[in-house]
Amino acid sequence: MQDHITPRRVVILGGGFAGLFAARALRKSPVAVTVVDRRAHHLFQPLLYQCASGILSEGQIAQPLRGVLRRHHNVRCVLAEATDVDAGARLVHARRPEGGAVVLPYDDLIVAVGMRQSYFGHDEFAAHAPGMKTLDDALDIRRRIYRAFEMAETAADDRERQQWLTFALVGAGPTGVELAGQIREIAGHTLDREFRKIDSARARVLLFEGSDAVLGSFGPRLAHRAARTLLDLGVELHLGTRVTDVSAEGLTVEDRDGRTTRFDARTVLWTAGVEAPAIAAALARATGAEQDRAGRILVEPDLTVPGHPEIRVTGDVMGLNGLPGLAEVAMQSGAYAGRRVRHAVEGRTKEPKPFRYVDLGSAAYIARGRAVVKAGPLHLSGFTGWLVWLFIHLAFLTGFRSRLGAVLSWSVAFATGSRRERAFTMTDSGSGSDSGSASGVDSGTDASAVRAAGPTAPAPPPPPP
Repeated sequence: MQDHITPRRVVILGGGFAGLFAARALRKSPVAVTVVDRRAHHLFQPLLYQCASGILSEGQIAQPLRGVLRRHHNVRCVLAEATDVDAGARLVHARRPEGGAVVLPYDDLIVAVGMRQSYFGHDEFAAHAPGMKTLDDALDIRRRIYRAFEMAETAADDRERQQWLTFALVGAGPTGVELAGQIREIAGHTLDREFRKIDSARARVLLFEGSDAVLGSFGPRLAHRAARTLLDLGVELHLGTRVTDVSAEGLTVEDRDGRTTRFDARTVLWTAGVEAPAIAAALARATGAEQDRAGRILVEPDLTVPGHPEIRVTGDVMGLNGLPGLAEVAMQSGAYAGRRVRHAVEGRTKEPKPFRYVDLGSAAYIARGRAVVKAGPLHLSGFTGWLVWLFIHLAFLTGFRSRLGAVLSWSVAFATGSRRERAFTMTDSGSGSDSGSASGVDSGTDASAVRAAGPTAPAPPPPPP
């Protein structure tokens, strides 16, 4: 009679892009995989802004994590938030939603916890300016956007009415640009002729950015085209500005000359900056690993933590060669980490090749029929860019229901300007401002953009060659 052999234990922290692709790489390996996430769903973060603006529903961008991994018979899911790592004893300490403790032993640890919203030391801004890193954030932003028009309709005077019809977004990366374009479309097309006292098309959308360009990572040419498109839509660009204060009634910004200006806006949205979650600092303390300014863990070329070959860090929270926090980086690094564990289990002794990221490009949707795409020397914008953007997202929205539903929703929105997902609830009828939810640990990757590849549901397909 053979002795029972305990399979190698692999713990994956995070069920986003990196964690999911790591689990997929271990699907047929003789290992016991435990995926730990504080949410029970896998989120296609790059389309969060479309959920927030009412084009897509929650179910079209989020799938139950257990459903996504149901065919992976060596994988189990644990609903908990990792709080600490004991690198010596090889234990992960986690907290269940109701507060109970979970201790998970591991032989290999893959950290894929993503990043969370950063307010650059001003966490008090979160109550009035929600970020967009989670599904809860997207639904909160949807409520704030559509509520603002309703409140403007019953405003007591013109000043209050204009405050409700002014939307301020902080940060002109892909998320800020995409959301700014969506709000202008809502104001000018979706809500056209629905109100009796207000003209929704007169809503102001203000976009603040500390640098001199929107979508700076796309290069000067596409950044200029994106800025021109935003201006054509009616978005007001305020470049070279820094936010110094945010309240329920608006925000104060400072330009490079030190001049401060106050803008009245009842809806302020934060689309700038990310930082590592607390578990990254805990891992650094436990292993002696270094962190960069945003808290990312600096790793070796094979994604391992120095001195700890059993711990690999992937995705947004990984610090390696200045790689950005993009969906494609998370997918590729997660798959690489999973393969490295699989090869170790199979007894391969050949020196592993270092992780090499293949840049498949970047894409950002601005408005109906207008997007920008950067893929190597290929720079596309306008309608052509939008078609490429559409193809990319259809390729990576896995599962027939998600794809079909997205196509139908996009078709309706493109043809008519209407949005089917506009329902929202009022959480506090006695207050002029929602409390807002500060973004927490990101279980996926940066919602900033999809990199010409950029995920959700049953086993996602591999990236295109």
